[in-house]
Amino acid sequence: MTTEKNVLGMPLQVCGIEPLTGFHRDGSCRTGPEDVGVHGVCVVATEEFLSFSKESGNDLSTPRPEFNFPGLLPGDRWCLCAARWQEALEHDTAPPVVLAATSSSVLEIIAGADLFAHAVEDGHG
Repeated sequence: MTTEKNVLGMPLQVCGIEPLTGFHRDGSCRTGPEDVGVHGVCVVATEEFLSFSKESGNDLSTPRPEFNFPGLLPGDRWCLCAARWQEALEHDTAPPVVLAATSSSVLEIIAGADLFAHAVEDGHG
């Protein structure tokens, strides 16, 4: 699907299909010049994070049928903007990260050690 690498230096894996995620809505957290938000962090949504995000002006839990967006539930995987994950980290609400499905491009914004400290489901968490 892509030659983009994940933060582990391996080929980028799929983040989520249900709901379909990614800037390109192909299930992958691949990024590119057109993705100014760098939607490269594959997260597992938590209630705490969804509440924080909604309070911060980015409501990811409310369905938006006009955008074919079902709204996220705790446990859903989602390609999150790197800056939003960093902001959540600073407020102690950062959701868990699936490293194998997180684009290496986020390392320009987020320290690798912070991502690894929040890793799940990749054999390193």
